[in-house]
Amino acid sequence: MPTAGENMLFGMGNPLLDISAVVDKDFLDKFGLKPNDQILAEDKHKALFDEIVKRNKVEYHAGGSTQNSVKIAQWMIQKPHKVATFFGCIGADHFGEILKKKAEEAHVDAHYYEQNEEPTGTCAACITGDNRSLVANLAAANCYKKEKHLDLDSNWELVKKAKVYYIAGFFLTVSPESILKVAKHASDNNKIFCMNLSAPFISQFFKEPLMMIMPYVDILFGNETEAATFAKELGFETDDIAEIAKKTQNLPKENTKRQRVVVFTQGKDDTVATVGDRVTMFPVLDIDQNNIVDTNGAGDAFVGGFLSALVQEQELEECIRAGHYAANVIIRRVGCTFPEKPDFH
Repeated sequence: MPTAGENMLFGMGNPLLDISAVVDKDFLDKFGLKPNDQILAEDKHKALFDEIVKRNKVEYHAGGSTQNSVKIAQWMIQKPHKVATFFGCIGADHFGEILKKKAEEAHVDAHYYEQNEEPTGTCAACITGDNRSLVANLAAANCYKKEKHLDLDSNWELVKKAKVYYIAGFFLTVSPESILKVAKHASDNNKIFCMNLSAPFISQFFKEPLMMIMPYVDILFGNETEAATFAKELGFETDDIAEIAKKTQNLPKENTKRQRVVVFTQGKDDTVATVGDRVTMFPVLDIDQNNIVDTNGAGDAFVGGFLSALVQEQELEECIRAGHYAANVIIRRVGCTFPEKPDFH
């Protein structure tokens, strides 16, 4: 079986420093937060990030959807280190330094574009009991510039080294031209380009850039809600997830040497995937509902597990099995964190 080498997996996205802390109801009320929600920070939340650090015992993790997935892929692979390269934009500041340190601890080869206009992006996870209220302030993550980072020879060399590429749909809001450059490179060189629908709002409000990239997508991920929104936006006229997967597979594709693979997760229900011309259901691992601590990182973890097997040239079934394993581990813990070593065979 081929083993993964350095920089074989390439990810690009919005790097966020996850700051998690246990807070009380008053804290949520003060900033108008719901106990279990995911929102983008508005002006009224600006003070929240400083306050959560001042008032509480906080934990820091390298976060953001794509960075989470490549971090988990690296954890699943273990050795060699730096199988995954990651590009994204941060601020030249204290949180940026912590983020660099955390990426290094996760053995990810992060090459951040650093700028001074915006501070490093952060995501505050305000924990109350079993609930987490997530407030993301993209800040610097929004400032990624293709010509100032991706186009630099030394960085592009790292892109060329990879054989599997993964970019979450969230990055369509930042730099579609960067995604297109990477996607075309993968397609022209018969490498594997993977993308994620990421959130219903991407299909709704960023449909144009999404459909510009779609012909280059070899593997598309999403969950059942994202798949349903995507189908609605494209006028598929069905809410059957298997049917949506099939129609998505058949959308126009540039590199005809590879048939597109579509993988839709459905929480505790079977994962739906196109295998050749069929649509197949893959049952997820059983878990006692009482052992579920936090389902927030489950999607990123599934992709990370999947990529860890894909980069080692495993069959689709094996990639899905690795994805299910990683998601099963992550949902038993707070945040997108994991034990020292995987127990996956």
